[in-house]
Amino acid sequence: MYGTAGGAADGWRMTKMAAFHAGRDSGPRETQPNIMGMGGLAAWHAINDLPRPPLPNTTATLLSSNTNTHHPSPSIHPPRLAATTASTATMEHSQGAHRAPPAHVDTDQLAHEMTERFRQVLSTRRMNELTLRSGQSRPSSPAPRDFGTPQPPPVQNAPPSYSSLHNIPLVPQAPQDARSLRFKNMLTSLSNMPVRWENPGLLDEALSAIPLEQIYNEAEEESQILQAEAESLGKKAAWGYQDCVIRSLMRWFRNSFFTWVNNPACSRCFSPTIGAGYVAPLPDEQARGANQVELYKCSVEHCGAYERYPRYNDAFVLLQTRRGRCGEWANCFTMLCRAVGSRVRWVWNAEDHVWTEVYSVHRKRWIHVDVCEGAWDKPRLYTEGWNKKLSYCIAFSADGAMDVTRRYIRDPSKYSLERNRAPEAVLLHIMDEIRALRRSNMSKQDKFRLEGEDMREDRELRGYVISSIAQQVSQINADDIANGRASTPRPDPDTSKALEGRTSGNAQWIRARGEGGRGTPGQQQDPNNQHPR
Repeated sequence: MYGTAGGAADGWRMTKMAAFHAGRDSGPRETQPNIMGMGGLAAWHAINDLPRPPLPNTTATLLSSNTNTHHPSPSIHPPRLAATTASTATMEHSQGAHRAPPAHVDTDQLAHEMTERFRQVLSTRRMNELTLRSGQSRPSSPAPRDFGTPQPPPVQNAPPSYSSLHNIPLVPQAPQDARSLRFKNMLTSLSNMPVRWENPGLLDEALSAIPLEQIYNEAEEESQILQAEAESLGKKAAWGYQDCVIRSLMRWFRNSFFTWVNNPACSRCFSPTIGAGYVAPLPDEQARGANQVELYKCSVEHCGAYERYPRYNDAFVLLQTRRGRCGEWANCFTMLCRAVGSRVRWVWNAEDHVWTEVYSVHRKRWIHVDVCEGAWDKPRLYTEGWNKKLSYCIAFSADGAMDVTRRYIRDPSKYSLERNRAPEAVLLHIMDEIRALRRSNMSKQDKFRLEGEDMREDRELRGYVISSIAQQVSQINADDIANGRASTPRPDPDTSKALEGRTSGNAQWIRARGEGGRGTPGQQQDPNNQHPR
């Protein structure tokens, strides 16, 4: 018989050894928890639904002695023969049915606690492995086959990947560099122009300046003519009634309301003047929206008077002055179109020109309108008519902004300039940002409607690119290719609509801007030109 102190210690050590060997034999070591005592071993096998391995006589005796040591009983310790008999009974019982746990051990609670500890150990180990793996500086995770089989060295000058051979859609990116940020600030500032035209007082003042009876009578007459032509031909009318209203308004504005200014005449002797540069605006001029003032000197020597020409950009002031160049013309005319109830856009071009777009409910698309030229739905006027190269054409409205360059450049190889003010992904982000700003207070129904219009317009702009490519392919002659001759381009019927040069402004000013059409050299905008827009 073991003693109370030394025997209990030796029994505890041998119990741990027996538990260790039993756990090693029943499964992988890494899946076995650190179980202390035979009661824990029984609980672990109960969890995994495995039979307990048979215990030797000494182990059972030690367990019995250990149990009696920790839980003393008033009875006298049994003799060694009784322990041997008990161990034999234990072996027989372990090979058959499971032995019932002692009354003082809560196996369910013990199993639950050890299961939770096991889960915590696995979770901690998994998190440690992930942390260690993420902390290692590796360019990318190797493929599964890289772990087992050696790979050949990378091939130099390998062909591009499959994804690089396709036009992956651009993902909008926020501007980061200084040049892109300046471009963003400029476009955001330009987007405020159409918002100013939503002033009810300004629109009421504009309506009082328009001869509404004349405008609507002409529109009604033209609309009836178009409707009669459509009925006789069995098709839809070319333009709706509201479109005819804008066409009539454009004719009145151009012929009767606004005046074109090249060099303002001398206010003293009414003689021609000569440009003398720019001067700072006076407080009164600045208060009325003039950011710059052009200075002119009378051409008559004995007069020598100077004439100031403030460049106003306030539509309310332009209703009183009623003069200017394309900047003032487009500003005032677009506001008048808004006053008669049309949805409008103010189109900014980076090559120093602006014009108008009006939404046609009848045609369900935006229509190009240039009041300076009296042009209606002629988007190819600037490239194929003026022989001018363009880079950016951005349309601003009270509902947002849209890059409409593809509408006005049908042949990028001939008429497109480099777009280097910002990456294309950054420009997409700027357009989305302006749209979100303008539509932030709209209802969900209005936002949904505008998003549908944006998708239709984007499909329209893509169609222009596809049509241009198809037109170029159709002009290829197989005989010319076989004989090594240059292909003779076939005439494009749509190009004949835009074969006229610029008509607004004097010849010298048009020639300086390179907008005289195909009959004049295609020179670009002079940065020192004293008469922009």
